[in-house]
Amino acid sequence: DIRTMKQWGDCQLHVEWAAPEKVEGDSQGRGNSGVFLHSSEGYPGYEIQVLDCYDNPTYADGTAGAIYGQFPPLVNACRKPGAWQSYDIIFEAPTWDEGWLVVPAAVTVIQNGVLLHHRQEAMGPTGHRNVCTYSTPDPDVGGLRLQDHGDAVRFRNIWVRSLAGYDAG
Repeated sequence: DIRTMKQWGDCQLHVEWAAPEKVEGDSQGRGNSGVFLHSSEGYPGYEIQVLDCYDNPTYADGTAGAIYGQFPPLVNACRKPGAWQSYDIIFEAPTWDEGWLVVPAAVTVIQNGVLLHHRQEAMGPTGHRNVCTYSTPDPDVGGLRLQDHGDAVRFRNIWVRSLAGYDAG
């Protein structure tokens, strides 16, 4: 994986990615990666799945644009293998008060101009085949991490900005 040194709380992220043009494998074995928000050493954060889902069925909460392991996207907005795709993500970090969750994390995801999630409340940090919970307070801030699953996924034009002071209400 590759991880930023800088960390953010509420933020807006733009990232472009492309799965390999040559189709090899199927389901999760095809252009698999992920964009993690609010991630830090020892803390998984929240994953937005990167996967070649063009004519490639897989489990619903593991498709491209899914809040991994929690919520499938509203629609499959994937382009053909090899084509550049874009994610525009707004992440609202959870709010805690003396160890109690006050407001869960919320994620908005737009892929290639198509809305996949609108302020979807996460059930806790994401993970594979586990029940997500807010068992302990999240860190106040976390970094951006791009997952390496061994597939030749490419990334470009990545930018992130803090939304500190942003009022989502």
